Amino acid sequence: MTIEQQVIPRAEHNISRQDISENALKVLYRLHKSGYQAYLVGGGVRDLLLGKQPKDFDIATNATPEQIKALFRNCRLVGRRFRLAHILFGREIIEVATFRGHHDSEQANTDSKRSDEGMLLRDNVYGSIEEDAERRDFTVNALYYNIADFSVVDFAGGIGDIAERRLQLIGDPETRYREDPVRMLRAVRFAVKLDFDIAPESLAPIAEYGHLLKDIPAARLFEESLKLLLSGEGKETFKMLAQTQLLYPLFPLLKPLLQQWDEDAPELRFILMALASTDKRVRGEQKVTPAFIFAALLWPLLEIKKDELLIELSLGEHDAMAMAMNWVLSEQCKSIAIPKRFTTGVREIWQLQSRLDRRFGKRAFQTFSHPRFRAAFDFLELRAKASQDTQLGELAQWWQQWQRSNEQGRNSMVRELNKSAGRNNKRRRRKPKKPSNES
Repeated sequence: MTIEQQVIPRAEHNISRQDISENALKVLYRLHKSGYQAYLVGGGVRDLLLGKQPKDFDIATNATPEQIKALFRNCRLVGRRFRLAHILFGREIIEVATFRGHHDSEQANTDSKRSDEGMLLRDNVYGSIEEDAERRDFTVNALYYNIADFSVVDFAGGIGDIAERRLQLIGDPETRYREDPVRMLRAVRFAVKLDFDIAPESLAPIAEYGHLLKDIPAARLFEESLKLLLSGEGKETFKMLAQTQLLYPLFPLLKPLLQQWDEDAPELRFILMALASTDKRVRGEQKVTPAFIFAALLWPLLEIKKDELLIELSLGEHDAMAMAMNWVLSEQCKSIAIPKRFTTGVREIWQLQSRLDRRFGKRAFQTFSHPRFRAAFDFLELRAKASQDTQLGELAQWWQQWQRSNEQGRNSMVRELNKSAGRNNKRRRRKPKKPSNES
């Protein structure tokens, strides 16, 4: 592939050092002063050119990971597939990567490895900045901000694609998707995040190669799923994943339920409402947990499986629910390895749905004190809105009032509940047993 280099001088672009992380600038300057090439690269440059505030500031250099580590005491080297340097500044991590090279070099024989399908399994091949640009996934990510003269170097027509709001792969799309099938997920994520259109030649192969995601380690797909669903654009991303058929390698259990896409169906309406609610929290910089979104995505499947077990095995409600939870989570973790700390949260949110309906005596107080109460309540409220079930709606309103009440008000609510149910809080005295006639 021939790449035409275009250099945009400082006077002709809008990137200012005031908008770049102070810690990223420290790394760039130290690399440059030590005689190495140093560039801000990828999404950080792209977002700055779009007038957005980047989430991360990544750096590319001709220094090797070992040379980077020698310059920074606060550096650690990470990664097996491709060696990276992480420079730690408190909570902020500046990622520094050595320019990647091509896989037809002598070094590639020992430092790279491909699967039979063409997927890169090891990628520690270093090269020049031109080679690094060719190895980038999308043209809008092959942009380099040079700390030496503050120019932007465009190697693949990314500036033009930003102007056209177009997302286009560098190189042959089929080869690039085979090298790393996660690029298909990145295409969807960037298209939604940036409000870009995926170029037709980059979009067309996705339908054919989506199945390659099954070869990606489930742990990596968990990390990718968080980027997709907890980005603040989860609802639109979910819809585009379904349109491109990439949703089903990630959530295979959803395929029979959502293949006939109907946004008026209660199950899909609930999932989309949960995603929209999470998007709102992300944009408001409120705390979100993966447990909630996975609980919402899998809830319709849980209800279906529970009903099946109730009929097939004649189980009680509690046992059917427990078996259904185990089955759904076990099956889902085969494609996305949800860590135990989050599957525990998913289970608790699900289990609390039945407990929220049991409010007599001290039960309401016990349920309210549960660490997952707020997430479970939000979940209940979404269920009520999505299903338009009157009883669920009344239950959600009751708990809403409960949260606004003080201790005295809550005691009064429980008494009123008991009274309306014809219950008597006072314990009845047991009648004395009649004396036995036996001698």
